[in-house]
Amino acid sequence: MVAVTPAAFETAGEAERGFDGLRAGAAGLTARITHVRDGIGWIWVVPGSRGLPEVRSSRAYERYATCQNAFRRFVVLLAKQPARELPERAVPLRRPDGR
Repeated sequence: MVAVTPAAFETAGEAERGFDGLRAGAAGLTARITHVRDGIGWIWVVPGSRGLPEVRSSRAYERYATCQNAFRRFVVLLAKQPARELPERAVPLRRPDGR
């Protein structure tokens, strides 16, 4: 597991559409690297609409530079994912209501 999302999806199809929307915008993703609140380490967070996290690292990294490299690897892996044929067009990972 490379990253997690705080969004909850009701169906697998919704989750796939969210992932496809994230994949489609992989080249333009930027991360905010921040220190973990409780503990030691760094995490990367891709801010979404209204500054809420859209996706973040699945774990904390001991070094800032390691965290940066992990985000770069995430973007490369995401961009390599093939587009999926979905019944509806891809939508942003976060729902319009912020959940």
